[in-house]
Amino acid sequence: MNTKLHAICDSQGRPLNLVVTAGQVSDYIGARALLSNLPDVDWLLGDCGYDVDWFSKALKDKRIRVCIPGRRKRKKLI
Repeated sequence: MNTKLHAICDSQGRPLNLVVTAGQVSDYIGARALLSNLPDVDWLLGDCGYDVDWFSKALKDKRIRVCIPGRRKRKKLI
């Protein structure tokens, strides 16, 4: 069994919040767990594992701009 570490870091790369999930769990679970703990920021950088419409909309509602590459199988480009 493996694990994944999901983190919110500051602009210097220092961790602010951490969530550990089982390795086979979708990154969306980690995103949902960290969403309510996001600090007041302008930008969020993430990998394509966090490319899901509800997460991008939630960040937009918080007026956070995102830099997340789209998944390969995404039909509608972002």
